[in-house]
Amino acid sequence: MTHPMPEISALLKRLRLHHINEYVAQRNREAIEKQLTYPEFLTLLLQDEIIARDNRQLAIRLKRSGLQANKTLENFNFSFNPKINRTQIIDLASGGFIYEKVPILIAGPTGTGKSHLAQALGHCIIRQGLEVIWVTQSRLLNELHKARVVGQYEKKLMALTRVPLLIIDDFGLQPMRSPQDEDFHRLIAERYERASTLVTSNLAWSEWGEAFPNQLLAAATLDRLRDQAYRIVLDGDSYRRSRDQTPNPNPNPKANRQS
Repeated sequence: MTHPMPEISALLKRLRLHHINEYVAQRNREAIEKQLTYPEFLTLLLQDEIIARDNRQLAIRLKRSGLQANKTLENFNFSFNPKINRTQIIDLASGGFIYEKVPILIAGPTGTGKSHLAQALGHCIIRQGLEVIWVTQSRLLNELHKARVVGQYEKKLMALTRVPLLIIDDFGLQPMRSPQDEDFHRLIAERYERASTLVTSNLAWSEWGEAFPNQLLAAATLDRLRDQAYRIVLDGDSYRRSRDQTPNPNPNPKANRQS
């Protein structure tokens, strides 16, 4: 189909205003029908470009983050665990902790929603235009090990240090070995008071030190993680078990899963 305004289209392409080029014909019809002024018409076009660019950047940040698309705060089932301090979660979702550069620690049994809640907070931060990385403890330590083998350890560590929010899921699910505990300690030490780290764990607070083979490293690492941290405890029955025992009208079992 021939563009109704070929001269304008060519200029917009040269300026790389691709989204304006996509909507200019539609906005021109609206301007005529609603008798918009030239500034009003131009404002609509510029808003189209900005919104489209913001959405594209959001999609890029989400892809880089590793977050699951459906693990949002809107999809989190607060009613399953009425003990959750919803006011605290909403406050954290505003992103103030990012600028405080303090950790968030989430503990609780398997299936109570820790991973979903952590990722939901990650989504909120991404929507604010900031970078987030979500990774399990196991994968994190494997990536650092692989980076060391190929001589890219410092580069990988610095990349993990700079991200505004690093979410480490399933801390302590597998006990660390040397030098994994040293890698974990250094990462937390580098991020301390520089960026926010969110950690989830099945372990009770008193058991976190057991994930380290070296208790001196455990004390030093956990001291930094706990300093001024927001703590969230999710207790109660497993969401998965509850779902298995209750008839589910949703034919897709993945749709309501929380971890």
